[in-house]
Amino acid sequence: MTARLLVLLAMSASLWAQGGRGGAPSREAPVKPVPFDRLLKANQEPQNWMTYSGNLSGQRHSALTQISPANAQDLVLKWVFQSKSLDKHEVTPLVVDGVMYTVQSPNDVFALDAATGKTIWQYFHKPAEGTRNPCCGNLTRGVAIVGDKIFLAALDAKMIAIDAKTGKEVWNTQIADYKQQYAMTVAPLVVKDKVISGVAGGEHGVRGFVAAYDVNTGKEAWRFNTVPGPGEAGYETWMGKDGKPNDSYLHGGAPIWITGTYDPETNLTLWTTGNAGPDYNGDNRIGDNLYSSSVIALDADTGKLKWHYQFSPHDEFDWDATQVPVLADTTIKGVSRKTMMLANRNGVFYVLDRKTGEFLSGNSFTKTNWYTGFDEKGRPMRAPGILPTAQGTLVYPGNQGGTNWYNPSFSPTTGLFYIPAWENSSSTYKKGEEVPEFHDQQSFIGIGPGRGNTGDDVFSSIIAMDPSTNQRKWTFRLSAPSTEGGVLTTASNVLFAGGRDGQFVALNAADGKLLWETNLGPSVSAGPMTYMVNGKQYISVQCGTGLYTFALR
Repeated sequence: MTARLLVLLAMSASLWAQGGRGGAPSREAPVKPVPFDRLLKANQEPQNWMTYSGNLSGQRHSALTQISPANAQDLVLKWVFQSKSLDKHEVTPLVVDGVMYTVQSPNDVFALDAATGKTIWQYFHKPAEGTRNPCCGNLTRGVAIVGDKIFLAALDAKMIAIDAKTGKEVWNTQIADYKQQYAMTVAPLVVKDKVISGVAGGEHGVRGFVAAYDVNTGKEAWRFNTVPGPGEAGYETWMGKDGKPNDSYLHGGAPIWITGTYDPETNLTLWTTGNAGPDYNGDNRIGDNLYSSSVIALDADTGKLKWHYQFSPHDEFDWDATQVPVLADTTIKGVSRKTMMLANRNGVFYVLDRKTGEFLSGNSFTKTNWYTGFDEKGRPMRAPGILPTAQGTLVYPGNQGGTNWYNPSFSPTTGLFYIPAWENSSSTYKKGEEVPEFHDQQSFIGIGPGRGNTGDDVFSSIIAMDPSTNQRKWTFRLSAPSTEGGVLTTASNVLFAGGRDGQFVALNAADGKLLWETNLGPSVSAGPMTYMVNGKQYISVQCGTGLYTFALR
């Protein structure tokens, strides 16, 4: 080993040792406190990206216009922040006052100079000994900010507050037992004086919940069980084969995979839930299995359920509602409505009234064969014979769904909703004679799905849907057969998206025409975001273990 290599290794070890768990930072980040009012009015600060989806409504849309259809071809790479971890990375960073806050998987938080990518401070959290690989991966999708604190929902089911200036730990709250396979991978959401998150671990037999914590103390303020127990509304939707209540709710799943949204007009926070457990076999959980595969609207102050809508009742196809519930005002049949829009893993694009949960419309955006329509209350009507069988049943969309957790976008400029989608995805679902039994420390699932129709032309795409008519406006076919990249739109009608082969593109949001593309190598594995520093607009996206940042030449 050369002397130069030894010096470099020593320097690397020294840098890695800095900070530690809440240890000494390199220097202070030049940020002002972020009162909740700034988050409410995030659209008035397009130079910043202060929440996971850019604003509390989940639109992932920016008012910045410096990068436009006329000059997008001049985008060039400005800097790359390379992770030291080889774990999966699905993070969308925040930017506040020229400081970027990002996470290296699984739980190491960094403050960077947003113009150069240089490290300001670093906070390292090593998940507790015995933390087992959760479903699905050692990762986090981001952090939240309010006041002078950054919030991390850690893999070992801890909510952690970090000083936004210094990177020092402020408080640390254990919210669930990681030894029972509870984990957190979601970017938290701040509403007023509370930080809200939920737990992962559905395929390991957890009982899901969403909870809120005081931003100053970490004390739990409220908790809503996404799988109701005895005495809670919805418990009757979890029955044994004999038609009597059983203890299936204890391991019923319905975890939280993706960040929710907030509507200040109604004071409701909306969250989507994962599939029921055990996955793929519902023989011991007869009923709709509320509130799995649903969107739930909770009072942000108390956590009380105000309304819900279930996208896939009695889900046996692994169709989690792992999508951001996007809030916007749209015109439906000539009438302005307060809506929630969601492109579901089951291949259907939904528009609901966000105040009441009333079903307004639903239409397939990819190939589906599992439903024939909706009844007068908006409940999907299942197609005959579409269920797991001993022989196997071909179902569209397949196990991966028409989309997944990949972030959508809604553009108030075009009025369109944009979906990263899998086209012609199918799976063959089988069911064994034995009902899965729960065993601690083991997966809690039935027989997994097999290959679908091998003759299908399977590909990924960006789809633009018009929520006023629930009809497709355009489709852009990506080069890879699948995607896990999100979508970003801007007021200048530029759309950014990527695929699993490293393709990263800029499209015209109005018609889907290609404006610019590059290839980053690994999978584009998160939603892009944009911000401005010193008069220059930047685009950042996670690809593999690198965070890539672009600007105009």
